[in-house]
Amino acid sequence: MQSYTIGQAARLLGVSPDTARRWADAGRVPTHRDDTGRRLIDGKDLAAFSVELAGPGGGEEGGASYTSARNAFPGIVTAIKLGDVAAQVDIQAGPHRLVSLLTREAVEELGLEVGMEATARVKSTNVHIDRV
Repeated sequence: MQSYTIGQAARLLGVSPDTARRWADAGRVPTHRDDTGRRLIDGKDLAAFSVELAGPGGGEEGGASYTSARNAFPGIVTAIKLGDVAAQVDIQAGPHRLVSLLTREAVEELGLEVGMEATARVKSTNVHIDRV
């Protein structure tokens, strides 16, 4: 399972590292330490927290809004639904939830899993996913 530093989590959530650190200190998102003492957040915990944060009343008032650059939405995979041929991938990018319908084969080739960092790219009505 992929883990994220406080700085990486902050970028994915669209907040400052200080805000992410305060949330971790307050116990809003569980953390653990690696061998070097860095505080890490498991991908699945970050995915669940990002969904909670995007819900009503989840963020802090006055926080910076999350914007896309060149239609790219870096975020974290929060759900994958696999069918026989097709798949649905949900990405939480700050306050934005993006859903992409793609082939099961594409999901498997990208090795996508819940808690993994990914970027949704939007063009017209299509959402493309890049594994980071």
